[in-house]
Amino acid sequence: MAGNLPGPPHTPGTPRVLRAMNDRAALDLLLEHGPLSRTRIGKLTGLSKPTASQLLARLEAAGLVVATGTSEGRPGPNAQLYTVNAGAAHVAGLDVNGRRIAAAVADVTGRTVGEFELATPGRRADSVVRQVADALDGAVKDAGLARADVHRLVIGTPGAFDPGTGRLRYASHLPGWHSPTLLDELAAFLPMPVEYENDVNLVAVAEQRLGAARGHEDFVLLWNEEGLGAALVINGRLHRGFTGGAGEVGFLPVPGTPLVRQVVKANSGGFQELAGAQSVPRLARSLGIDTPQQPYAKVAAGLLARAAAAYEEDEALTELLHQYAQRLATGLASVTAVLDPGLIVLAGGAVAAGGEVLRSLIQSELAELAASRPRLVVGEIDRTPVLRGALERALADTRDEVFDTSR
Repeated sequence: MAGNLPGPPHTPGTPRVLRAMNDRAALDLLLEHGPLSRTRIGKLTGLSKPTASQLLARLEAAGLVVATGTSEGRPGPNAQLYTVNAGAAHVAGLDVNGRRIAAAVADVTGRTVGEFELATPGRRADSVVRQVADALDGAVKDAGLARADVHRLVIGTPGAFDPGTGRLRYASHLPGWHSPTLLDELAAFLPMPVEYENDVNLVAVAEQRLGAARGHEDFVLLWNEEGLGAALVINGRLHRGFTGGAGEVGFLPVPGTPLVRQVVKANSGGFQELAGAQSVPRLARSLGIDTPQQPYAKVAAGLLARAAAAYEEDEALTELLHQYAQRLATGLASVTAVLDPGLIVLAGGAVAAGGEVLRSLIQSELAELAASRPRLVVGEIDRTPVLRGALERALADTRDEVFDTSR
């Protein structure tokens, strides 16, 4: 009878689990370093040559690595190089705003292989599912794939979906995205797992994985483009809050602007009015700088870039930078008092345009307004940061699934 009993469950320390851990370590090294030889993998993992050979044979049979060329320029015979099989999995990301949906597809190595942008102004609010499908299919087609080839999709939107109701909050300017049944409709229509995340949170993911926040477990990212918002990373994890609204600092009441009431209805708040992109052209005009008002984000970025280039040479533009830095520091002082971050990343076109000059001025102002002294840096992901964050989020979960050889 004992021979018919099932074996004990797989637990940490068993040969199968240890092999899977070694497999994942090797795959992560290949992702980080690129093509590696068996000998190099053995040295980096601490595995013997026979064990490294068995590992590579196992991963190659599973379709997770492929042989790619040989090493050259070293004494002795050339060594076979191995790399992660880029086609082992694909993921997709969407970046949604009121004008368009930008889509991208990446292979499992993180390389973007397809992109597409779908214009949405004037689209009917009841066509959101079709818009999502069209944007996704455009990127998938550009990658030479089919929709079924995508393992996971991450969609970034302004605001956040309330975990209790499923409704999108803090983003009244996205028609059609507020239906309580939308997430169920998308889940029924799309063949892959779909995750949703605030767009600024995804920028923080991109900066933490690839940019200015690498190696930091605690930081705040301030985003200023069409809206003013923040992402809060605590102990390496995004803090979303009870309704997903953590980081909606645009609603923060601050001195220097009239108190804004009914902020959800107004889709604005004190910090947004004081230091959002729309405040920059108004501030410029008050200083005698002739400028158009709209589009706010583009005009603000242009003004701040001009001001940074002419700093201490043009009196009005220099004053523009000083006053705008003080406005940003006013809101950041409240964030700093509550969270005490060691690092603040400044991102988004309307603030990044000021570059190092604006960053330095904000740092100086914040030193006067806050009790602690967080370090300020400018974000490094300057091309499609929301999309990059969506892809990185999708890749992390997909790699955990596809690279697990213990099953």
